[in-house]
Amino acid sequence: MKVGLLKETGDDPRVALLPDNVRELVKMNLTLLVQSGAGEGAFVSDNDYSDAGAEIKNYDEVVGQGDMLLRINPFSEQEMSGIDEGKVLVSLFNPLMNKALLEYAASRNMTTFSLDSIPRITRAQSMDVLSSMATIAGYKAIVDAAMNLPKFFPMFMTAAGTIKPAKVLVLGAGVAGLQAIATGRRLGGVLEAFDVRSEVKEEVQSLGAKFIEVEGAQEAADAGGYAVEQTEDYKQKQRQLVHDHAIKSDVIITTAQIPGKKAPLLVHKETVEQMKPGSVIVDLAASSGGNCELTENDTMVVKHQVKIIGKSDYPNDMPVDASKMFGNNLTDFLKVMFSGEGEFNLNFEDNILKETCFTHEGEIVNERLKTVKK
Repeated sequence: MKVGLLKETGDDPRVALLPDNVRELVKMNLTLLVQSGAGEGAFVSDNDYSDAGAEIKNYDEVVGQGDMLLRINPFSEQEMSGIDEGKVLVSLFNPLMNKALLEYAASRNMTTFSLDSIPRITRAQSMDVLSSMATIAGYKAIVDAAMNLPKFFPMFMTAAGTIKPAKVLVLGAGVAGLQAIATGRRLGGVLEAFDVRSEVKEEVQSLGAKFIEVEGAQEAADAGGYAVEQTEDYKQKQRQLVHDHAIKSDVIITTAQIPGKKAPLLVHKETVEQMKPGSVIVDLAASSGGNCELTENDTMVVKHQVKIIGKSDYPNDMPVDASKMFGNNLTDFLKVMFSGEGEFNLNFEDNILKETCFTHEGEIVNERLKTVKK
C-alpha cells in the first residue's frame, strides 16, 4: 500500500512523520510518498526522507498515487474535492465540531480516521496525540507566563531582601494542566490546581501542588478521562472558588475543555478586574471559546492591567519535538491497521479502529458522531 505524507497547511511547521518513523513503516513493506518540503518547518530535508526510504513527490503526485494520506491538520472540503474518491485520510478532524466535513468525506466514499478520537485505554497510550500535544502546551504555557510576568517565579533570598515566589493557579488537571504544574514547580512557583474530577487529586499533590475542589461534581465513568458538563448549582460554587483563588494569584493557566462543546467559562471579567496588576492569564482553551471571559484567540490583550494570552497552538512553537511525538503516536496507530507485510486490515472489532474511524464505504460509521447535531 502507498502511504502519502503531506506538508501541513498554513503556518504550521510540524510534520506528521519524521524520517525515523518512515524507516519503521518501510520495514512493514509500505511505500512512503513524501511531499517535497513537508519537513522543512521541523528542520528535516527531502534528502533525510529519501535516505529513510521514502519517495519524494510533489503534492499532486502524492494525492494521486497515495492510497492513504496523512496530515496533522484536517482536510478541507475543497481539498477533498480534488482527491480521488475512495482514499483513506488520517488526520485531526475534530469530528464532533465538524460533522458536515465528515459527511462530505462520506459522500466521496472516503475512509477517514481522526486521531483526536484515540480511546484513552492502556493499549492506546502510545498513540494518544492529544496527550502529546497537551504536554507541549502545558510546558510552553508556563514558560510563556514566566516571560510575561513582571516578577521572578522562584523565591530569592538576596541582600536586597526576600523575593516571594509567584503564585500560580492551574484550572484543569489533565495532561496540559499536570505538565504546567510540573514545569511551574521546577521554575520555583507555588502551585494550586482545580479540576472537577476528584480522581486527579493525588496526581496534582504528587507534583507538589495544592488541590482545590468543590464538592458535588458530576463525574461520568464513560467520559473517557475527560471532564463533563456540570449542574448550575455546582457552577456557581465553582465560580466563587475560582474567583477567590484567582485574585490572589500572579499567574493563571486555564486548560479546561469538553469534547464537542464550547470551553467552560471559569474566569469571569469581574475576577479579572480584581486580579493583581501585572498578573498573567494563559488560556489554552482559546480556540474553543476560552476559559476566560476576556480571552481573544491567537492574541494577547491587556485588560485591567492583566495580560491575557489566548493561545491553543503552542505545539507549533516546538515543531521538532512536536513532530517527533506526533510521528511516534501516528506510527504506533498505523501498526494497528497494517500487518507486518503491509496489508491493510480494517478490523472494526479492534476498539482503537472502531473509535477513530468516522466514515467508511460512503457512510458515517462512528456511533457518537451520528448523534451530533450540525
